[in-house]
Amino acid sequence: MNPILVVSIISVYFFVLISISYVTSRGADTNTFFTANRQSPWYLVAFGMIGASLSGVTFISVPGNVGKIGFSYFQIVLGYLVGYWVIIGVLMPLYYRLNLVSIYTYLEQRFDQWSYKTGALFFLISRTIGSSLRLFLAATVLQLFLFDAWGVPFIVTVAVTIILIWVYTFKGGIKTIVWTDTFQTFFLVTAVIVTVVKISGDLGLDFAEVIGAIKTHGYDKVFHFDDANSTLFFPKQFFGGAFIAITMTGMDQEIMQKNLTCKTLGDAQKNMFWFSLTLVFVNLLFLTLGALLYLYSTAKALPLPAYSDELFPRLAFTELGPLVGIFFLLGITASSYASADSALAGLTTSFCIDFLNFKDKSETVKQRQKFMVHISFSLLFLIIIVVFKEINEKSVIDAVLNVAGYTYGPLLGLFSFGLFTRRQIKGVGVPLICIASPLLSYLISLNSEVMLNGYKFGIEILILNGLITFLGLFLISKK
Repeated sequence: MNPILVVSIISVYFFVLISISYVTSRGADTNTFFTANRQSPWYLVAFGMIGASLSGVTFISVPGNVGKIGFSYFQIVLGYLVGYWVIIGVLMPLYYRLNLVSIYTYLEQRFDQWSYKTGALFFLISRTIGSSLRLFLAATVLQLFLFDAWGVPFIVTVAVTIILIWVYTFKGGIKTIVWTDTFQTFFLVTAVIVTVVKISGDLGLDFAEVIGAIKTHGYDKVFHFDDANSTLFFPKQFFGGAFIAITMTGMDQEIMQKNLTCKTLGDAQKNMFWFSLTLVFVNLLFLTLGALLYLYSTAKALPLPAYSDELFPRLAFTELGPLVGIFFLLGITASSYASADSALAGLTTSFCIDFLNFKDKSETVKQRQKFMVHISFSLLFLIIIVVFKEINEKSVIDAVLNVAGYTYGPLLGLFSFGLFTRRQIKGVGVPLICIASPLLSYLISLNSEVMLNGYKFGIEILILNGLITFLGLFLISKK
């Protein structure tokens, strides 16, 4: 793409984001940053959450993975649906009844400070790593297909990206993000639709013929019941997806913070219900796009890239014409920023509320400390992205789900123990168990093929991790 065109598109895009930030952050204080004064329209939250939940990982990795596993990812998506409905029925009523700003204060009310700080700390670790990897993917794509040709170092690309996110979120926080995510989700979904229509037209296929071609080439396979040892085995994917949704949405400050900005519990539940249904449709759209990318490559005799994450950007920038290239640029930017800006706000909120005891401080002190925390997490994102670039050897979606399985397990165990037992846990044993559980889960996963007759763990390692945490907590608990 023409460098002047690229710079112009990105400049206009961020001008709009900063303009939205200016309007939404007028008169904002720390309460606005953390809760948006609980005045967010539920339908805006629902639509904006699509972009934040999908991120650049879905935008790039899900279509790229279709060549290897077909539509198997949809097994996980169906699990997500169940997980979201558990959040609607169990977690949302709890959070609204307790009027929480940080959801981890529930652990303090139910148990003690050790459990509270442990839960908050695991969220900080989980979300910092996960969001950094998502942003890494977008920065890598832009670097590979645009900025390398201009001689811009990767670290500069990442630094500028993070600075821009900080600029439009540092004041309005979650109130601004509810509106900017809505704007960015529109471009994410539109980019996919434009690409699907373009490829279908180039291949001379109508809707029915697209479905037929996907089936003919074997990309349409969703369900896997034949091999329990496979990571694609349906129960693993389905239940793993359900628990990922419960933990990475329902027990995650970043995502739940948006839901808690709705005026009432009923509004928040409507938001989550319609978001869950829409997300199923959008993921089907991404999978269809992935199949069409491979069909197009086959029809045009184009060589496939060594890494599947490069397929969509390569075709968008070099083969499918300027319109697709422009919308791809907008889509990858939108998907990545919608995820990263929410993460920065969620991490800042959790650290300020959970570790800096904001409720007893003046507004001046709150503003100063929030400012420093926001900058610190931005720098941490930069460091993690640069390090991951040196060690990455797999599809980023695999890396994100793999990390989530180990870091969200203790949260699953802690919340489950609080919700489903009446027993009490106190003291330093809680963090020790929450540290030991992921390590034990990793050792079991590493040796499972030998220990369990060929069984190989996939994303369901999250369930095992949560179960080990739950059992460990039970052993140290009292009636």
